[in-house]
Amino acid sequence: MPLRRTLGTLGTLAFAAGTLLASTALAQIPVKIGVLADMSGIFSDIGGAGAAEATRMAVEDFAKLPEGKDLKVEVVAADAQNKPDVSSAIARKWFDSDGVDAVVDMPTSAISLALAPLVREKNKVALFTASGSSDLTGKSCTPNSVHWTYDTWALAHGTAEAITRAGGKSWYFITADFALGHALERDAGAVVKAEGGRVAGTVRHPTDAKDFSSFLLQAQASQAQVIGLTNAGGDTINAIKQAAEFGIVQSGQQLAGMLLFLSDIHSLGLRTAQGLRLTTGFYWDLNDGTRAFGERFAARNNGRYPTMNQAGAYSATLAFLRAVATLGSAKDGAAVVSAMRDAGTFDDPLFGKTSLRADGRVLHDMMLVEVKKPDESKKPYDYYKVLATIPGAEAFRPLKDGGCPFVK
Repeated sequence: MPLRRTLGTLGTLAFAAGTLLASTALAQIPVKIGVLADMSGIFSDIGGAGAAEATRMAVEDFAKLPEGKDLKVEVVAADAQNKPDVSSAIARKWFDSDGVDAVVDMPTSAISLALAPLVREKNKVALFTASGSSDLTGKSCTPNSVHWTYDTWALAHGTAEAITRAGGKSWYFITADFALGHALERDAGAVVKAEGGRVAGTVRHPTDAKDFSSFLLQAQASQAQVIGLTNAGGDTINAIKQAAEFGIVQSGQQLAGMLLFLSDIHSLGLRTAQGLRLTTGFYWDLNDGTRAFGERFAARNNGRYPTMNQAGAYSATLAFLRAVATLGSAKDGAAVVSAMRDAGTFDDPLFGKTSLRADGRVLHDMMLVEVKKPDESKKPYDYYKVLATIPGAEAFRPLKDGGCPFVK
């Protein structure tokens, strides 16, 4: 074959190959996920950079699946600073200018309740994996919201119900004075009363409080059997540490952390935290699958094992990407959430049997656990004994009782 013809043929083939690669790239569905988490404050160990890392892990794992080849996914992250106005400004810019399709984490209920209507207005997707208020699937539900991991109703019925039934009939609440704290106190108080107990009193404290002495002394003076800590993150850690200094448990009162995370137990240490009972949706050492994830995550997160919020970011991202691949687009947020719901019950690698309800509540099992004694822990982050598993259908508020306005 003449050299000119040979070169011409090779050039044609190269052009065809380049065109094929270009068309394949063009055919990929663009998806952009924003992780809006507390990167520097009292909730940063719970979600923070770890939530962003878990989201990236989900993107990487989904890309290995056959359906993952069709998506081109980008992850961005920002510090919510635990301020609804700051978070709303970030999310609005992401939606209006940066092409973000879904937001993950959202570290406080106040932020989530502020963002839910914005996400609906822009027809994006809100994956609430770090928010607690059960109002997100009640009066504040939207067709664009998905509430993963836990909520205040589930925590109250897991922890407060178990303690009240075991004899802790009188409660005093130390409550963070913001949306999550109010919702925790409301839902836990309702459970205590339904189980024949009573609420002896309550005191509210500002977020990121350093000195809990006056609040603890009021709780001690109430002579309630149980002091319910309806707060989270650094506030819960500080309250428990200072309660130990006051000898509150040794004096006969019981502490109940209504929202505790693996990272909190790590910060407290088993000597201080031993015996605490709490409700969680995820534990890294539950089975072979969760252990494999936990060890992979820890290797990428400075040796720190995943909290349930970080696990929620991973699983919610996987489910979101699966729905986008099914639809062929991420641009209609309500349609993506509907596709997530249409998937029915599926086996999530971290949460087990999982489904999305009409009000946006993700159903999966919850666990009542007890913190181990120091001599019971055999390896790093080996902190929990599972006392009971609460089936997903029972763990969360019944659909009919939530008051979600678009659910008939």
